[in-house]
Amino acid sequence: MLNSFLTVGEQVLILFVLIALGFICGKTKLINEGGSKVMADIVLYFVTPCVIINAFQREFDVTMLIKLIVSALCSAIILFASVLIAQLLFRKQDVHKACIYKFSTVFSNCGYMSLPLQQALLGDEGVFYGASFVAIFNIFVWSYGIITMKGKSEKGAGLKILINPGIIGTFIGIVLFLCSIRLPNIIAQPIGYMAALNSPVPMLIIGYYLSKADLKKAFTDKWAYVSMALRLVILPIVSLFALLLCKIDGALLVSLVISVSSPVAAITTMMSAKYSHDTELSVSLVSSTTLLSLGTMPLIVGLAQYLS
Repeated sequence: MLNSFLTVGEQVLILFVLIALGFICGKTKLINEGGSKVMADIVLYFVTPCVIINAFQREFDVTMLIKLIVSALCSAIILFASVLIAQLLFRKQDVHKACIYKFSTVFSNCGYMSLPLQQALLGDEGVFYGASFVAIFNIFVWSYGIITMKGKSEKGAGLKILINPGIIGTFIGIVLFLCSIRLPNIIAQPIGYMAALNSPVPMLIIGYYLSKADLKKAFTDKWAYVSMALRLVILPIVSLFALLLCKIDGALLVSLVISVSSPVAAITTMMSAKYSHDTELSVSLVSSTTLLSLGTMPLIVGLAQYLS
């Protein structure tokens, strides 16, 4: 059991070394706001789809297809349950804060934090299952997430669900997987090179935002504590044992737990800024949960590895 904790802890620490480099770059102004946004766009539009497509480059296997479908169903159930809990707990708070608490509780950093850790611990199989969580995550972000932040459904939200880079990458990957199509080396190798950026670049971005964050806001707000506890501890542990009761095990179990146990999604800050909510609170929640996940993720993911 100790080996499981140490293995996960080591991988999380490696990611935090990269985050520390981003923090230093932010403090020394080697990375600025404009640069971080460009890097984020590169990750969103190119790196993430390449990671997903790369993970789906495997021979068609019925067992893997069934597990992929199971992963998508489990992801949807976990996110739906998170929505119900968030709606119940944060329904009476100030509207500009309540939407941040709800969004932070429901949406984990399943792209920036989870995919690199799934790759490191489980290889392409972990990313294969993690991609389904990212796809379901995007559907929830552009439906429930928009309604939460804006107060109503955004015009064209349905189209955004379909043309999101994560969804497009997943769709292409699934088609290639179902048809057992192996991309020619002249295409596969550049995709592999881009996919390799998925660990360092997102961590540098998170480090940059940490260098600009005021963490006091998250630690002086009792409802922020509730949101952080749900995101980092309660939802991951409940999900772990619910998955075990459903006989989910192995790489599928660990991959799902990694996605659920990740800190608050970076998109929380982008959404709060877009819809004029408490951006400072969102930044502090993203930053503080990212720091706290250094302790929580090794314990929870290590436990999942041990029990799987």
